[in-house]
Amino acid sequence: MTPSVAYVPASVPFLPALARAWLDAARAAGRDVADGLLILPTRRAARAAASAFLEANGGPLIMPRIAAIGAADEAALGIEAGLELPPAIPAEERRTILARLILGMGGRDGAPQRLAEALMLADDLAVLIDAAEQAEIDLAATLPGIVAPDLAVHWQRILDFLSIVTRLWPDVLADRGAVDPARRLRLLIDAQADFWVAAPPVTPVWLAGLAVATPAVARLARVVAGLETGKVVLAGFDADMKADDWAHLADLPTHPQAGLFRLLTAMGVQRDEVVPLIAADTGARAGRVGLLRQAFLRAAMPDDPASAGFSTDGVLRLDAGDEQDEARAIALALRDALDSPGRVAALVTPDRGLAQLVSAELLRLGIRAEDSAGEVLAGTPPAVLLRLLAAAQDQDYAPVALLAVLKHPLVFAGRDKQACRRLARQVDLWLRVAAPGPGFAAMLRAPDDEKCREINRFISNLQVLLEPVIAACTPMAIGPAALIGGLIAAAEAIATDETGRCVLWDAEAGAALSEHLAVQLAALEGLAPVDPRELAALLDAVLGTARLRRPRARDANPRVAIWGIMEARLQSVDTLVLGGMVEGVFPAEPDPGPWLSRPMRRAAQLPDDAALIGEAAHDVTSLMASCGTVILSAPRRRGRAPAVPSRFLARLDLVLLGAGLALEAHPAAAWAAQLDQPAARTVRPKPAPRPPAAARPVEYSISDITTLLADPYAIHARRIMRLRPLDALDAETDAALFGTLVHDGLAAVSGKPDWALNDTAPALLTAAFERELARHRLRRALTAFWRVRLARIAEWIVGIERARIGESGVADAIAVELPGAWQCGGFTVKGRIDRIERRSTSLQIIDFKTGSPPNDGAVEAGSAPQLPIEAVIAEAGGFAGFAGLVDELAYWKLSGGATEGQTRALLKGDAARVRSVIETARTAIPALLAYYADPATPFFDRPSPARTTFDSPFAGVSRRAEWEDSA
Repeated sequence: MTPSVAYVPASVPFLPALARAWLDAARAAGRDVADGLLILPTRRAARAAASAFLEANGGPLIMPRIAAIGAADEAALGIEAGLELPPAIPAEERRTILARLILGMGGRDGAPQRLAEALMLADDLAVLIDAAEQAEIDLAATLPGIVAPDLAVHWQRILDFLSIVTRLWPDVLADRGAVDPARRLRLLIDAQADFWVAAPPVTPVWLAGLAVATPAVARLARVVAGLETGKVVLAGFDADMKADDWAHLADLPTHPQAGLFRLLTAMGVQRDEVVPLIAADTGARAGRVGLLRQAFLRAAMPDDPASAGFSTDGVLRLDAGDEQDEARAIALALRDALDSPGRVAALVTPDRGLAQLVSAELLRLGIRAEDSAGEVLAGTPPAVLLRLLAAAQDQDYAPVALLAVLKHPLVFAGRDKQACRRLARQVDLWLRVAAPGPGFAAMLRAPDDEKCREINRFISNLQVLLEPVIAACTPMAIGPAALIGGLIAAAEAIATDETGRCVLWDAEAGAALSEHLAVQLAALEGLAPVDPRELAALLDAVLGTARLRRPRARDANPRVAIWGIMEARLQSVDTLVLGGMVEGVFPAEPDPGPWLSRPMRRAAQLPDDAALIGEAAHDVTSLMASCGTVILSAPRRRGRAPAVPSRFLARLDLVLLGAGLALEAHPAAAWAAQLDQPAARTVRPKPAPRPPAAARPVEYSISDITTLLADPYAIHARRIMRLRPLDALDAETDAALFGTLVHDGLAAVSGKPDWALNDTAPALLTAAFERELARHRLRRALTAFWRVRLARIAEWIVGIERARIGESGVADAIAVELPGAWQCGGFTVKGRIDRIERRSTSLQIIDFKTGSPPNDGAVEAGSAPQLPIEAVIAEAGGFAGFAGLVDELAYWKLSGGATEGQTRALLKGDAARVRSVIETARTAIPALLAYYADPATPFFDRPSPARTTFDSPFAGVSRRAEWEDSA
């Protein structure tokens, strides 16, 4: 009997043609349409087939039974033989047992010793087990001996590690009387084939949509093709391919037809025995099939496109700058397709990042598209709350981590939403000012004034709510289920509102997370205790790669969809966009896994991962051939690096280049470039605020004057608008704090002229520095690092002081961190001098710098007026107890590094130049202040590019980026 094997031409949409053929065959045979069984590769294809039947029939009908062979829970197909087969071990139980076996190796052969890592590695082992089961390979027989003597020792260690799979795992399954899910599916398929051989069905059985197949599915296909009522319908079969090219497919696993070649060979079917199910399309799509056939030939194509029989009609190219530009252009192309009534459009891409970007861009256009891949469960709001809480516990509730929890939309902390958000904002501001450090103990130890009492009560209540996870993380070790359970209990507590209702498990995401965690926690029961510090990593491992597939939203547009490659198989639409067509993404780079190299996989008789590229090529060619308008999209850059176009695009471009042709460019990229461009550019003027005289300051600090010279707008923002930049949350300790420690330590011990002559002076100064370190409660590592530097500074300063006394004698008076003021022309200039000395009628001023002091040029130019202004204040008697002429201005650089310190006299001690800068400051500063007291004088933002400040906290307020760009 000739096997009944047919194909739907690639240029014809598969499922509609299949539905019409089934209906026609039923009517021709005079049988009921509902009699029979239709088997398709995937569940989505099965659902789409139901719609195709309704459309082909033109109305309601009782459809045949439609099953998906790839779904293990549907593979029994109604037979009783499956009841006698051993059950499949649940995936969660398999994962946990494999993790236990991995941990049982005690770190031997590189095995992890943390549960979270073992669980992730167990997933990789499960992939290897399933791949071997699908290929019907006995790893215990094929793995030994695949490591050649000349290979590295670590490959043999990997094989030793894989004894878990070859030796231990089979014993586990035997003890439980179970099999792996992939083996159970294979046994079910074989049982179905045996059942039909023994009792052939009297109603039709069609196995349709196959392009590749495992050995078990190929055996089933052979049986179905041999049934009197059976038929195998291939997808994307190219009957016009030359016989010589077909014969070479055994050596070309990446060819689109290679999977079909292997399937027909396994079925024992000759190529000429495959007949068309319906007639091929003779229009533009047929020419498109010819183009695709030429693109994947082994040899070069002929020069004449007509002789090759191909056409580029309906195929367009979309070239974008980067992923964001590509997503915006794709969204506009899909939106353009919807302008035609009844037209259906879809994006097909393996790039989940691109799919999410396109979904967001479609929402911007008012279109909600169905995304077949759903979303990662770990990224849903309730799962994010659990992850944030685990991270906060891991960081001992440091400010950033704590606020991330408090500002999560599901957190109520026993209050109504508005009250919780208000308190979260107050805690945010309080943490920036108080900087108590991590931990509830530190936060509750902070000053408890009237303003902070409500915040302290809130934090204390929060600590009570979080007690389950805090208690779970207190012991040295705890069971993983109990650890995750404590985290869940704490999350439920803070996600409970004032009415006592917990919102953590609300909606589809909460329900899905609850179900997932219930299964995972049950699987974790009985595992050995773990270190509580594994909480965050363990939660990530428990959440894994589970996905949430929501039901179609009510406002979702039924005419636009986003599909992955698997979901798009056998589908057809009017406008198709193949997105993200860059190498490494489309097709995805084959991953041999963490265990075996590609040569080792071949030696172990595992499937060649190059076949995956062939499957992707078949998917691409089938979609391009069967859809109406096809848009091929690729960005020029991806991840800030140049992107290489997909090999599929490269093949098409090469064929067209040889024929003197090129794909037409789609205009969506130009549309996208215009989308965010204003109709007319608004040139922003440079801000020039001119407040009235009464609002202008008459009192300045020395640092204010430095700022006024470089950035007057900052003075306007800080002193007139009364804006204050918020302190950074949990900011890294910087050089400014180191300078504060040095200044405060020196102020504590160096106030007497002869302090350095004391034998204990180095110890006294070091002790002062130690007190400052303790007061600021820095990180232990930073404290240890700075302690060494401060000790070196103490020794150096004492040495310099003694040398200075030896050269100039003991000063008559000395002061450190002394405040002072200068009244000039109705203005007051205030400052705090680091150190001033008086010897007879002369004064010496020293400025301590833990960073780099300004150079002499900046001082003479007026950009760094600190020391000259301090000299003016001193000579005016502004520093109490010190009067006279200044004859020395100097910087002491205190680093505590390889060079402990360095002294530098300003202007090299040149008396004339020192006097010049002092006199310049005496006359220029009053004039400067009078200038800015004039109501007509604007406070410009950074008027002189040559003068800059340390930071620019008000650049956003002045909208500097806008007017600088317009200048």
